[in-house]
Amino acid sequence: MTPPANGGSTVTAQPPTPPSGTASSWAPLRIRVFRTLWLAQFVSNVGSWMQTVGAQWLITQQSGSAGQIALVQTAASLPVLILGIPAGALADIVDRRRLLLFAQVLMLSAAGLLAALTALGHMNPSGVLVLTFVLGCGTALMNPAWQAIQPDLVASRDQIPAAAALGGVNMNVARAVGPALGGLVVAVAGTATVFALNAASFLVTLAALATWHRPAATSPVAAERMLPAIRAGYRYVRHAPRVRKTLGRSLVYVPCAAALWALLPVAAHQQLGLGVGGYGLLLAAVGAGAVLGAVLLPQVRDRWSSNVTLAGGGILLAMTLVVLALVGIAWVVGVGLVFSGLAWVGVLSILNAQMQVTVPEWVRARALAVYLTIFQGGLAIGAAVWGGLADGIGLRGALLVAAAVLVIGSLAGLFFSVPDTALDRSPSMHWPAPVMVLDPSASTGPVLVTVEYRVPADHADAFTDAMEAVGRSRLRTGALRWDLFRDGSQPDTYLEVFAVASWEEHERQHSGRLTGYDRSAEEKARSLLDPEHPFKVSHYLPARRNSG
Repeated sequence: MTPPANGGSTVTAQPPTPPSGTASSWAPLRIRVFRTLWLAQFVSNVGSWMQTVGAQWLITQQSGSAGQIALVQTAASLPVLILGIPAGALADIVDRRRLLLFAQVLMLSAAGLLAALTALGHMNPSGVLVLTFVLGCGTALMNPAWQAIQPDLVASRDQIPAAAALGGVNMNVARAVGPALGGLVVAVAGTATVFALNAASFLVTLAALATWHRPAATSPVAAERMLPAIRAGYRYVRHAPRVRKTLGRSLVYVPCAAALWALLPVAAHQQLGLGVGGYGLLLAAVGAGAVLGAVLLPQVRDRWSSNVTLAGGGILLAMTLVVLALVGIAWVVGVGLVFSGLAWVGVLSILNAQMQVTVPEWVRARALAVYLTIFQGGLAIGAAVWGGLADGIGLRGALLVAAAVLVIGSLAGLFFSVPDTALDRSPSMHWPAPVMVLDPSASTGPVLVTVEYRVPADHADAFTDAMEAVGRSRLRTGALRWDLFRDGSQPDTYLEVFAVASWEEHERQHSGRLTGYDRSAEEKARSLLDPEHPFKVSHYLPARRNSG
């Protein structure tokens, strides 16, 4: 690092437009590439839900084992928990479009094989679970990259919340349509046809991706390797307060909200006396609420902050859980579920949009992978907890406990606010190339960087406060450790010290990891320096020959 002195030349992108709640709910759909991929995603989501119904029905016919039937969901979800973080790192390393194409081909192959073997009568429950697991691996590879490309598909930053809401609509309407359509196809044409239709849905997505040509990214340094990339992603999340707050709100909301999805089929059967068709109508009510939520979200964001909206969405969903627990009239429950869909899509849209606009491009897929892993893990663990509690204290008791915990968590979340103010996360390559006599290799390391500052006594407290933000910036972008020291014999002299794993990792700080927000944090601290004494930057390399 050799930050420019005052007046030095810099190269930086223009800051993004701050998000605004006034963007139309449907504005992203006016963009051809977004519309094409959104429709393809809807077809694929419907196919996936049809596939789940077909797999569960095939196992029901062949074994009738409740344990094996439940394992269908496990086989589909487990790969996301195992592969989600590595998939996020991969999506930040390789071309995301190619990764998406590979994931679709993998899922097409698994679904096609499942359809063919089922049609030939050679499929058993174990084979269904294995191929469902492979399909889940494709989903795990796809999800971080798919989420990370969303800002590339919209016209401006203020459309990202609307795009996130439309993603929620997509998921929830498909959840309502897919199982009902899958059950109909199974009844009319058999499970092999359902599997074949799911395979065809991946062809639709492949065709849509073929129409999108993402500009090739260039970088002066080599692509990151997998393990260092994963570590860099974790460091970023650890030292990004806004990201941590968003993940914290997800941890409060998702496991409790999982009670809706885990216990709704039980309530439909035991409490409302509905069959498969009635359960499908309840899911349709959730889907209708999701559409309504997407329509109302811009107006809600104009009136209330994200923090208040998140709390309100949690409380609204808790109220629908109370209705589900206490009311035995199907149409009343259906009306309540409309509000659950509204709350679900509203909360998830805000959390998703926060992740997409808060994280810079270079680490976006990795941070989203952490978010998606927490989301999937929260659903899986929450469903198991609420299901077990329902077995122990009854369905009504479990729903009421989930509602109470959700209200408490939503209110507590008000004290861990998710800010609405925009941060400039556009790339800012404002560090000039360091002038070195030695010629370190990419693997040389660790590298110790020091910056010496002279600070007037009346600025001392303000300077140390401002340097906290600078320290978080160093740690987010690659530093293994950071500290600030004061000279005991010259109290106006401060020494900033941070270590980076290798020279290559330090070059990454120079060539794309820094953002406009990082630059503003540095400028704020340096505005407090003694103008008569410019700061001095030094780079220290390992003295031992075998280092690196």
